[in-house]
Amino acid sequence: MPHLHIEYTNNLTGLNERELMREINAVVCAHPTVPDEADVKSRIARLDMDKVYIGNQPEGRGFVHVELKLMAGRSTEAKKQMSDGMAEVLRRLVPQPAGVVVQLSVDVVDMDKGTYFKGRL
Repeated sequence: MPHLHIEYTNNLTGLNERELMREINAVVCAHPTVPDEADVKSRIARLDMDKVYIGNQPEGRGFVHVELKLMAGRSTEAKKQMSDGMAEVLRRLVPQPAGVVVQLSVDVVDMDKGTYFKGRL
């Protein structure tokens, strides 16, 4: 933990996945409540518009959604700081292709300490 999931629609041509992950990771890793940067595990998924439906008229719409899963116990303020930082990265790096309305969202989710397992090999 933390686990970082990024999903985006494939009509957002020009999105640099590596740069987006690197910069969002930097926000999370720099936060004082994240003691070990090696614990931040990120992945990104490009979603085919044939498998995505947005509202009633999905043409001309796209999105990027970031979900950050953290072990429960951080303050709302700490989670808000990370959310705001990630949102700033999205606003800066996500392209807006002509004719596409792009929705950006970030969700910070608590994981249950009682049921989460973490091990190393």
